[in-house]
Amino acid sequence: MIGSMLHSFDPKMKKLLKVADTIATSKASILITGESGTGKELLAKYIHSKSQRASKVFHAVNCAALPDGLLESELFGYEKGAFTGADQRKIGRFEQANNSSFLLDEISEMPLHLQAKILRVLQENEVQRLGGSETQKVDVRIIATTNKELKNQVKRQEFREDLFFRLNVIPLFIPPLRERPKDIEMLSYLFTELCAEENGLNKPKLTSSAILKLKSYKWPGNVRELKNTIERSVLLAQTENINEDQVLILNDDIQSQDQILQTGLSIAEAEKRLILKTLEHTEQNRTKAAEILGISIRTLRNKLKEYKTQRCL
Repeated sequence: MIGSMLHSFDPKMKKLLKVADTIATSKASILITGESGTGKELLAKYIHSKSQRASKVFHAVNCAALPDGLLESELFGYEKGAFTGADQRKIGRFEQANNSSFLLDEISEMPLHLQAKILRVLQENEVQRLGGSETQKVDVRIIATTNKELKNQVKRQEFREDLFFRLNVIPLFIPPLRERPKDIEMLSYLFTELCAEENGLNKPKLTSSAILKLKSYKWPGNVRELKNTIERSVLLAQTENINEDQVLILNDDIQSQDQILQTGLSIAEAEKRLILKTLEHTEQNRTKAAEILGISIRTLRNKLKEYKTQRCL
């Protein structure tokens, strides 16, 4: 999809994609940074499609979506009897991704002890299953993404410096959508067409007032938030034209209609209300809520545990 749209992109994105094209065929690790929802995983898939590994299945793991223990066994696999419940051998995702590309999404959320194992994969091209004594050779091109500033995490000793340098061989930064005004209109038309096709609807037309509203918004959730907004508008309107009133921007709606942020509230209470109201709007879908709020699933999960503990006190 990206390739066919290249001529329509904002100049900043055109420059970025040309760099991606240039380095796609190399074996070097890639670190893609940018705010949540800017399309980091999409760029990783694009690089894979342009690489010599394109014929192989693209693999990806979200480092924030799994608890530490499950993440380790998912990545490295385990031998039978490695722990309670390990009744048979499991091949890890690194071995499954041999000769292909492997995306470590939100790598900033990976615990330090696992970072050391990732470093070994990069340096030695080998993995060791949990409970095993032998190593397995793998040829994997690692692409990592994060919406955090890893240099600051290194300073706080939350991320290994040696791993950062190994991953940061080729750094790619995706600018936020608010800095790419040309992309807002182009992507809005694209998402309108895709949503209509996927749901068997006639393609509606975005009116000039609708486009103006879309372009005037700052899009803190970036491309992901824009896509969700367009899909919501197409499905709810189901009319020939979508005007300004039929474009419902969820973040604006939450804050303006429900008045979450009131004078006198503590920051912690305001944060709690925003999180709970966002979950209500997403019908308790934590993944979507985290995307809208611009936080990781792990952070959202920890916040909810904190609120549950407060109720028990």
